[in-house]
Amino acid sequence: MALPTPLQAFSAVPKGPVEKLSADKRIVNGEKMTGAQAVVRALEDLGVEDVFGLPGGAILPVYDAINDETKFRFVLVRHEQAAGHAAEGYAVATGKVGVCIVTSGPGATNVVTAIADANMDSIPMVVITGQVGVNAIGTDAFQEADIVGITYPVVKHSYLVTSAQDIPRVLTEAYHIARTGRPGPVVVDLTKTAQTEELFYSWPQRMILPGYNPTTKAHGRVLSNAAKLFGQSYRPVLYVGGGAVRSDAGEQVKRLSDVTGAPIVTTLPARGIVPESDPAVLGMLGMHGTIAATGAVQQCDLLVSIGARFDDRVTGSLPDFAPAARVIHIDIDPAEIGKNRQVDVPIVGDVSTVLDDLIPEIERYQAINGKPDLEAWWDTVNDLREKYPMQYDESPDGTLAPQWVVEELSRQASPDTIWVSGVGQHQMWAAQFIDFHKPHSWISSGGLGTMGFGLPAALGAQVGSDRDFDGKKPVWLIDGDGSFQMTSEELAALFFNHLPVKIAILNNSVYGMVRQWQTLFYKNHYSATNLMDGEARQGDVIGEGADEIMDVPDFVKLAEAYGCIGMRAFTKEQAEEAIRKANEINDRPVLIDFRVWKDAMVWPMVAAGASNSDVTYKPGVQPLKGIQD
Repeated sequence: MALPTPLQAFSAVPKGPVEKLSADKRIVNGEKMTGAQAVVRALEDLGVEDVFGLPGGAILPVYDAINDETKFRFVLVRHEQAAGHAAEGYAVATGKVGVCIVTSGPGATNVVTAIADANMDSIPMVVITGQVGVNAIGTDAFQEADIVGITYPVVKHSYLVTSAQDIPRVLTEAYHIARTGRPGPVVVDLTKTAQTEELFYSWPQRMILPGYNPTTKAHGRVLSNAAKLFGQSYRPVLYVGGGAVRSDAGEQVKRLSDVTGAPIVTTLPARGIVPESDPAVLGMLGMHGTIAATGAVQQCDLLVSIGARFDDRVTGSLPDFAPAARVIHIDIDPAEIGKNRQVDVPIVGDVSTVLDDLIPEIERYQAINGKPDLEAWWDTVNDLREKYPMQYDESPDGTLAPQWVVEELSRQASPDTIWVSGVGQHQMWAAQFIDFHKPHSWISSGGLGTMGFGLPAALGAQVGSDRDFDGKKPVWLIDGDGSFQMTSEELAALFFNHLPVKIAILNNSVYGMVRQWQTLFYKNHYSATNLMDGEARQGDVIGEGADEIMDVPDFVKLAEAYGCIGMRAFTKEQAEEAIRKANEINDRPVLIDFRVWKDAMVWPMVAAGASNSDVTYKPGVQPLKGIQD
């Protein structure tokens, strides 16, 4: 039997001169319009309400079709990468497909980082890019780039559209592919000729997707086999990943924990899927996880992976990860099952659907055979939790401890807050010390670890909050001074679109995570990680006042230059007051520059003083091993 065609296909580029369709072959059962107008109409018919982007020559026909009558809101960003990250933040906050529109060449290549980021974190996104005219493809025309070829390894699906008549169908398929199965980004590359040609538009469109039939419901005896393993386990752990969040399976995960008595540990993307206040939640596991979560996984006899992929930041050395555990792996992507860890019971399907079917099967098994006594297991887990709580050291130089800042932000925030982070030390402190109350309240770049992700993602999350929650879910961005500077231009987009994002910059004047590795493994050789904020002097710049120290950049002045409110906090009292004021401001963006200790580290193992024997942990990830040694 022939294998299904790969889900990586696009319309062929004509090899000879392009000829107009003869009148007798044209499709005429619809409204006559240009391809560009069809793009706008199809997005409207798909129910798209918000679009992010930045115009350019090869996509101008589409932008020309966007006007005051257009049903979706268009948000103009200041960089194409930000358009992609904003679409990601919007998608995670709302559960919808994020959409962005950029031009060809450098516009398209600028959004590649966001495409790769969405691919790693399984975020549904449709990226519409402009392309030169059909006859110019392959001639090195101005701003020509093979965006389909460039993005081939990091998308779920790609299209190159050369005919206007294909546009409604292709966008229908792209939207469907992005949000079904394992979510991911889909690229639609529109030639300029396809945008300017005329077509007869009709709706709805019939999709042509042979071979694309994602499995959502578990098949065979896998559910009864999984129920049997639960019945034979006395040290189970639920290892919950981002796939459970994409499936909106928080309630099902909680029910599974209640029915089986298994504790819950989460990966970085799954923070908040079950509230932190739930006694079954042990926190995040792995390289930057809690002692209780990591220790429980290392000692468990049954590891139930729910929408997780055994990432190296979680497992360390794979042979040493959960060495005594049998494994149940639930994932909608069959390629993930068995990829990194041998599985005893593989279950392919949508997480929420699978758990809805699995929980009754477990209850039937328990009704016949009884429920295992997990009292001794919980004694062990609770002992780890009580013996090694998450803690940190105060700063010895009078600056703020960054962990304290995150705790204070969490303490004062609304339970409905959507938390967004950039990438670096601040990201880990946010994941560790925020008290997450609800699912879909945490947005961060996990798999790719993209610095600069935070501000545009917060922009997208705020647009989503305004749209779906009437702005009642405030958005707080926790960012680092290094990560923030990569996309700080999006402050302008926040201001002009009236998006009251609240920004906390943990300013330690270094690339913190990189510097941390230099501290541990490169003999304190801080090569190219000092940002020198606060070390410049006025005389170096303007030739006078040489003794006066200046900030480069001065984040407060930067915020004010973009029409935002800027505040600075050096002490706990200043920090508490600044956070209180920020929470009261809901009509414009607010930025707080927190000066934090640059030698603070992310290692919970250090603060807790745990050794390998305490948690029977043999991490292959060098930072953990290095610190414990």
